[in-house]
Amino acid sequence: MVAKNTAPTAIRADDCVAADESLVRAFDLLGKRWTGVLLGTLSSGPVGFRALARAVPGISDSVLSDRLAELTEAGLVARAVAGGPPVSVTYTLTEAGRALLPALEQIRRWAECHLTTRGVGSSSTPALRPTRRR
Repeated sequence: MVAKNTAPTAIRADDCVAADESLVRAFDLLGKRWTGVLLGTLSSGPVGFRALARAVPGISDSVLSDRLAELTEAGLVARAVAGGPPVSVTYTLTEAGRALLPALEQIRRWAECHLTTRGVGSSSTPALRPTRRR
């Protein structure tokens, strides 16, 4: 008796679904390191630069500044300057930023179940572990 080949056949390039433009735009912004973490950290309310730097171990001041500027430009974070002395600057989520929180929570839950822990601030990409079957 000859065994039949039951392996799934590969999808031809012509049959592959094109990348969704909205997902490409979203991950151009959200796929940058620290962006999702910063959005999640801002979920508790207005936070100053130093407090954010302390709350996200491993992020440099220059990267923090760059990400906050990008998120502000994208309309996800608002920057408020209060006159001094001393002058203080706080960052808070906009309505559009708050609208991302349920998605970030789902990603957090997924990571908790499917990614191994490597320590906070690890520069390496988390290793995948086998998916639990339910």
